[in-house]
Amino acid sequence: MTTFRVWAPDKRTVDLQLGNMRIPMERIADWWQVDVAEARAGADYAFVVEGSPPLPDPRAAWQPSGVHGLSRVVDHDAFAWSDRVWAPPALEGGVLYELHVGTFTPAGTFAGVIQQLDHLVALGVTHVELMPVHEFPGCRGWGYDGVDLFAPHHAYGGPVGLKALVDACHGHGLAVILDVVYNHLGPDGNYLASFGPYFTDRYRTPWGSALNLDGAGSHEVRRLLCDNALMWLRDYHIDGLRIDAVHALIDTSAIHLLEQLADEVDALQANLERRLILIAESDLNDPRVVRPRVQHGYGLDAQWNDDFHHALHAVLTGERHGYYADFGTLSDIAAALQQAFVYGGRYSAFRRRYHGRMPTGLSGHRFLGYLQTHDQVGNRAAGERSSHLMTPARLKIGAALVFTAPFIPMLFQGEEWGASSPFLYFTDHQDVDLARRISEGRRRELAAFGWDPSVIPDPRTPATFDQSVLRWQELREPPHAELLNWYRELVRLRQRTPALRDGDLGRVEVRFDERDKWLILQRGAITVACNFSRKAQRIALRSDHSLHVLLASEHGIAITRNGISLPPESVGVFGPPD
Repeated sequence: MTTFRVWAPDKRTVDLQLGNMRIPMERIADWWQVDVAEARAGADYAFVVEGSPPLPDPRAAWQPSGVHGLSRVVDHDAFAWSDRVWAPPALEGGVLYELHVGTFTPAGTFAGVIQQLDHLVALGVTHVELMPVHEFPGCRGWGYDGVDLFAPHHAYGGPVGLKALVDACHGHGLAVILDVVYNHLGPDGNYLASFGPYFTDRYRTPWGSALNLDGAGSHEVRRLLCDNALMWLRDYHIDGLRIDAVHALIDTSAIHLLEQLADEVDALQANLERRLILIAESDLNDPRVVRPRVQHGYGLDAQWNDDFHHALHAVLTGERHGYYADFGTLSDIAAALQQAFVYGGRYSAFRRRYHGRMPTGLSGHRFLGYLQTHDQVGNRAAGERSSHLMTPARLKIGAALVFTAPFIPMLFQGEEWGASSPFLYFTDHQDVDLARRISEGRRRELAAFGWDPSVIPDPRTPATFDQSVLRWQELREPPHAELLNWYRELVRLRQRTPALRDGDLGRVEVRFDERDKWLILQRGAITVACNFSRKAQRIALRSDHSLHVLLASEHGIAITRNGISLPPESVGVFGPPD
């Protein structure tokens, strides 16, 4: 027997469509419910609201025919898990790897990802972060315009495919973090408003209507989101969630949705006896997001640190357009390394206001550091990676700072070998008019930031997607193999060096010369020397330690009587002998 339930507080009638049967549902408070003895896992169904066409279940566990199709009953207890003794590695000492299921391999499926897990293990990755996998329109997309929050994407392999991937990751010693989107839903296949007050017209997000988190009926909207988070962690054995754009969660409640979610995840963690983590993407530079709840914070475990990325990117590429106008000096890199936020109450010329608050007293382990993400690559007009924008020598400097910084390092798929494939914005909307408007809107948006509209690929075409698929044969080819080896050496150095895994920002020492373009990062007995200049340099040391070259990005890096000798555009890591 299966119980079908749906929240539709203001509707006069709701029927269950099950095969050829239409079954009236009983109203119980603001919910509608019916028990059907003959319905089992695999049964397809929909809801008819006040005579509407059949609509997918807002909590559908599977949409095998896509966002407009029937929902399907799933028995979560039927999967044979092999991870009963699984214990995830600690986030604090981890290395995260962000990937997009559809472009990570030519197969574009959960099963395809499984085929490359050995590569991630050999690289030294500890946590795999999946971009959104809940149901979105068509077969190709980033996942941030999804609409069925509880249903793994049908083209990726559905519920069983995702469980198989998580189980395989755990078998390889890899934890899994899932990117979830709770600030908006996409326009195509979004039927929530047909059931109840899921959205509000009091606020807007940059991507459409805001979810109703603090108005009449918001208790059930919040319940939908919290239940969704708990489902991924419980039924799919996911180890943590990355919550997209929390700055767009507009919530004036006394208890913010993030605080409620963190509290409920803590309770589930105690019940499962397994570490669960929450990571935020936030544009606020507000330490409240990751401060413990006993200190009046929201209590999330960590957040992405875009200031660190922007500081590195602006110096390494020389770009100054858009938000990069606020960055571009070695002083910014030094500030990020020592205090996480460059803008912690400082005036931002780009925003034309003061921005952020200092994260005083917080560990560097509360922040993720990176040179690339899907956003920073994919939101460029031509989807250029750092490997398209920097020399190989400067790429190595950036990677070295990511892995020697006091933050939790994260890579974006293919970064470790300087993948030649771009990561473009692509969609597969079946509504032709909507697809056209989205394509035109993206061109207008990027043109406003100075991009040439003629170089912006059309997100609707399959070719745009195909260009973004990783080319795994490159791993064995120059110059990709050399860069991959550099990344592997950096990960190994971090793993075997406690000073590099220390999150105490108070112990981070940085000095630099803006004119001569060099920077020295001191992490305990480890010294990281960076030469951003196109000329060789000798840099004096202020260390009593007996230093040896642990890693060198270029030939000619050496310890001399006068300090460190660095070739142009190079980085060396120095310390006691291993």
